[in-house]
Amino acid sequence: MRASLIQIAVDEGESVEDRRRRVAALVREQAGADLVVLPELWTTGAFAYEDFAGEAEPLDGPTHEAMAKAASDAGVWLHAGSIPERTASDSGSAAGGALYNTSLVFSPSGELAAAYRKIHRFGFDKGEAVLMSAGRDTVTVRLPETTLGVATCYDLRFPELFRALVDAGAETLVIPAGWPERRRAHWTLLAQARAVENQAFVLACGTAGTHAGVPQAGHSIVVDPWGEVLAEAGAGEEVLTVEFDPARVAATREAFPALKDRVLGLAPPR
Repeated sequence: MRASLIQIAVDEGESVEDRRRRVAALVREQAGADLVVLPELWTTGAFAYEDFAGEAEPLDGPTHEAMAKAASDAGVWLHAGSIPERTASDSGSAAGGALYNTSLVFSPSGELAAAYRKIHRFGFDKGEAVLMSAGRDTVTVRLPETTLGVATCYDLRFPELFRALVDAGAETLVIPAGWPERRRAHWTLLAQARAVENQAFVLACGTAGTHAGVPQAGHSIVVDPWGEVLAEAGAGEEVLTVEFDPARVAATREAFPALKDRVLGLAPPR
């Protein structure tokens, strides 16, 4: 299976509309990949809090339209990163609805296969944690060769979410992010930890550039079920492409059946 992680640079001098067109072109260039992954909040920048409300869009908004077309043109499964989503209010008005940090996953035909609203919001008592509502539902997506478990950025720090995804059948954990450079060591460490403890592939796609004065870590990473780093990007914008065998998940879990020894949160038999 071939995956391409597109580590987008968010430049404050580039309009959201221009970036959307540029990213769609990058997705089309990945024709031949099975899965393409984009970062978190690449339309605005993950730390550009003041732009969230103004750039928020419904699920079927302009990013949906552009990414659905790009996925269809390239013939790829596309995890289109996340967008600031605005839901309709009780009266039906989009202006008064809640904000979510929402990931979109498209099939090779351009259909929306899944949407995931980020459960763990970053910022403590400010930023995303105050401006956006929390999602409640875990999301998995079945591809022909593997089942994706979907999480976003700060979710990476909460292992119980990934246990729930594994219980739901996840074999490949996909994590778009806008992770800051100052905590890059945590990014790498946690990506490997989630892979090892869940005996799953981890595809973690970050952003490059600077978001509202916050330098981004970049260093998108692909980790196998034993914790080995298969590929890692640098700090700038690039496309990280890797071939991996999804069958290694079942082989790893059979050879070292640690998940069967779980006591707390024991999953029901399947």
